[in-house]
Amino acid sequence: MKTLYSTKVSATGGRDGKAVSEDGLLSVALAAPKELGGQGGATNPEQLFAAGYSACFIGAIKFVGNRDKIAVPAGLSVTATVGIGARDDGEGFGLTVDFVVSLPGMDKAAAEDLLARAHKVCPYSHATKGNIPVTTTVA
Repeated sequence: MKTLYSTKVSATGGRDGKAVSEDGLLSVALAAPKELGGQGGATNPEQLFAAGYSACFIGAIKFVGNRDKIAVPAGLSVTATVGIGARDDGEGFGLTVDFVVSLPGMDKAAAEDLLARAHKVCPYSHATKGNIPVTTTVA
């Protein structure tokens, strides 16, 4: 693979710490959510993952639309719900992702086809395939 872009982010303190990008554009305090026994009140890694994955998936939808000559509605939005919990094998923790995608005015069957194509090109979808259950619902 030829890398087109790379970035570097350093985290300190784990779930109760801070993450800062090398260019300083990202600087975020981190806190474990209350549901995981933390203090809450700050960003957590699951929120960052949800933001990154949903933004990337929008990019994949637009890429496929452009490539395959499919009109993508201007009001496109993706909401990602990321869950964390103990894995069934008892060996640690796992994630789930549930997407709700709004493609205003687009036929549901065409929208579902577009989303299936987008999953094939989205790097987050590729990285998580077979590792994280991902569901996609057309709003």
